[in-house]
Amino acid sequence: MVLVTTEPIKSQSKTVCVIGAGPSGLVSARELRKEGHKVVVMEQNDDIGGQWLYQPEVEEEDPLGKSKTLKVHSSVYSSLRLASPREVMGFSDFPFTAKKGRDTRRFPGHEELWLYLKDFCEVFGLREMIRFNVRVEFVGMVDDDKDDDHDNVKRWMVKSVEKESGEVMEEVYDAVVVATGHYSYPRLPSIKGMDLWKRKQLHSHIYRVPDPYRDEVVVVVGCSMSGQDISIELVEVAKEVHLSAKSLDVPPGLSKVISKHQNFHLHPQIESLEEDGRVLFVDGSCIVADTILYCTGYWYKFPFLESKGRVEVDDNRVGPLFEHTFSPWLSPSLSFVGIPRKLIGFPFFESQAKWIAKLLSGKTCLPCSDQMMQSIAEFYQSREANGTPKRNTHDIADFNYSDRYADYIGFPHLEDWRKELCLSAILNSLENLETYRDSWDDDDLLQQTLQNPYFTQLSPPPH
Repeated sequence: MVLVTTEPIKSQSKTVCVIGAGPSGLVSARELRKEGHKVVVMEQNDDIGGQWLYQPEVEEEDPLGKSKTLKVHSSVYSSLRLASPREVMGFSDFPFTAKKGRDTRRFPGHEELWLYLKDFCEVFGLREMIRFNVRVEFVGMVDDDKDDDHDNVKRWMVKSVEKESGEVMEEVYDAVVVATGHYSYPRLPSIKGMDLWKRKQLHSHIYRVPDPYRDEVVVVVGCSMSGQDISIELVEVAKEVHLSAKSLDVPPGLSKVISKHQNFHLHPQIESLEEDGRVLFVDGSCIVADTILYCTGYWYKFPFLESKGRVEVDDNRVGPLFEHTFSPWLSPSLSFVGIPRKLIGFPFFESQAKWIAKLLSGKTCLPCSDQMMQSIAEFYQSREANGTPKRNTHDIADFNYSDRYADYIGFPHLEDWRKELCLSAILNSLENLETYRDSWDDDDLLQQTLQNPYFTQLSPPPH
């Protein structure tokens, strides 16, 4: 629905703190600076990339991610390759094209996407805005007690710690953009006997390579993309791989892989874990395992944010947020980029960043708080009506949503070729799980797409 907004005011420059230098943080920094804002990006690691900055050293991390502060941000494993073709992934003015001497595959490994982000950072001169090795410890409103509801006067205290020196900084900003990602805090199932099971248990957050599981009997819990990928990798080295899924009605591509391997077995959910190493499934079957690997997803968490209850995470729903981006009571000075899942990420993050930047400069306005709350209530009702669990509130899986979102600021709709190539890859993966990244049947569409001005005019020449 189109909501009524009040008249914008003349352009203003704000001081803005962006938390995180992954894809959503980088494009936010670019758009904010383009609008004339003064931007500081705080990044806890020593380089850009967020989730795409591979971290092989995971020994210090709690295997189930139960420690209060995570030491490892990235959940990327060594062999991970993109699940979407590179053509669909680039920002609107910076195609993700193959470069000589790099990983030129259509579905490249994770390092290639990290290098794309480094190129993006370099071409647009973003690094100078970033403070590395800085962890944000606290974000809260300044003078919140003044019961002053004028959006443009809310300011934010940001307390950060320089990781190496331990130096603490407290600074006040006009606005904060949270771009911290959502693939870091392990989400675990609740299984009877889990705390008593004495053998190895870990979450895929710290899975990196298959070698430690050689000749083991491994139970992989969860049939997500990572659960399937990791199982296929483990089956080559483990004695047995037992994949436990909510439903035995799995895609044909996965069935094909299971039928090819005598040591790969599909099970329903786990009933209980026994102290002697047995794993009991709800159908009564039972195995003795060495390791249980949970590929069960992640929690949204913002441990640094003190919003006085105005933004909370309830069963993995971050809310209330208007269009997954703005708190009706704290906008536009507090915003979130990159929360939605199951959409073409980079162009969507870019549209979020442009909207935030224009709101902060006063070139556009949001609806009033009550209208935003009404819109959120209607969205929640629609999710409930179609049976979507609360924890999947931010799973979009709808190209039209990206287009409707873009209309708020006149951002271009997703190109038809982007939608078609994305859909074609998804369908191919469902049928041909092992081969879809190297073999496809949409080559005519691909060749046609590569003649598009997006690729012919915007792509830098290969080095």
